[in-house]
Amino acid sequence: MAYLFGFHAVLARAKQAAQSIDQVWFDQSRKDKRMQQAIDRLVQAGARCTPVHAEHLDELVQHTKHQGLVALVQELQQAASLNEIVSQHGDNLLLLILDGITDPHNLGACLRSADAAGVHAVILPKDKSVGITPVVSKVASGAAEAIPVFYVTNLARTLKEIQEQGVWCLGAADQAETSLYQLNLKRGPLAWVLGAEGHGLRRLTRENCDQLVAIPMQGTVESLNVSVAAALCLYETVRQKIWAHASS
Repeated sequence: MAYLFGFHAVLARAKQAAQSIDQVWFDQSRKDKRMQQAIDRLVQAGARCTPVHAEHLDELVQHTKHQGLVALVQELQQAASLNEIVSQHGDNLLLLILDGITDPHNLGACLRSADAAGVHAVILPKDKSVGITPVVSKVASGAAEAIPVFYVTNLARTLKEIQEQGVWCLGAADQAETSLYQLNLKRGPLAWVLGAEGHGLRRLTRENCDQLVAIPMQGTVESLNVSVAAALCLYETVRQKIWAHASS
């Protein structure tokens, strides 16, 4: 069991898997329209909703900003394996692989961008990764509940395995000679691989990418936040694929 908090995260879980919600608590002092609409939707989904003092919510989530809404939920089971997702989506497959993201806000923002861009799954290493915490779910605004997330023991081995299935693995690296905008991203299934801000990709991860790619930087800033970099890479891919489809 785990706590989810914030409107987007809790309502997304109610929409996706209402049966996994064990209990919902809300700030009884909030009488605004947004809270009432949220409670109405949760009750319609079959969730038990209990009004409490804001101090009780603070205690449940250790004083993290909860917007007056906290839910106790069961862990969701993956609907499919990574291999099934790879084979199911064929040439349209788009994956996001995140190497060593330890900041929950960065991971949540990456998940939000991934969901918006239509990514079919996100892959994280079991070690040296923050995982899907309540803070991640809140920042992701429902994306953590909607997009499949897979944890792998050996990221380099996972890259090799999906490459054997025809997936083109592109690693984002500041020092790469090839620019993001020089790539033909219309071809076949692909995965974007990004590392933590300040550290980048680990050596084995970097070595097992098919190609390293840089995002052009015109100003004095040396690197972008990983969530911003992920959004740029994913949406350039989406742009090219949509353009290719419209032109065919």
